[in-house]
Amino acid sequence: MGQISPQLDYISVKKLLWTDESIFEVSYGNIGRKAIREKDEANDPFCYKRMVLKASSAMVWGCLEANGFGNLHFCNGTIKAPHYIRVLEVNLRPSLQRLFGRKRYLFQKHNARPHTAKMKKHGYVRNVSLF
Repeated sequence: MGQISPQLDYISVKKLLWTDESIFEVSYGNIGRKAIREKDEANDPFCYKRMVLKASSAMVWGCLEANGFGNLHFCNGTIKAPHYIRVLEVNLRPSLQRLFGRKRYLFQKHNARPHTAKMKKHGYVRNVSLF
């Protein structure tokens, strides 16, 4: 995420809702070990290198504000405009209600491609009432 503008004071920062997604890779299981050793180094644990053929990954979307966290959403595959809009519809509204109630807030999104690509085509502009 970028830096906050110097014009924003602490009160304004407390009104911001930030969203972002991140990919996490997970290696699991005992898929195999590869031994790299000389004869005199038999059974030395430092000679074994763990091998993972393919790590699993998961994309997680989340939101937060100055005093708390919103919902987490685990995404299947890459996130494109229609899926991003669906994630917002399902997760953002409950998070906003829990974090801000009836107070005013600012929705801060960064301009990553899934957030901006074809949003007009998929109804993002028409559904501004969501926010």
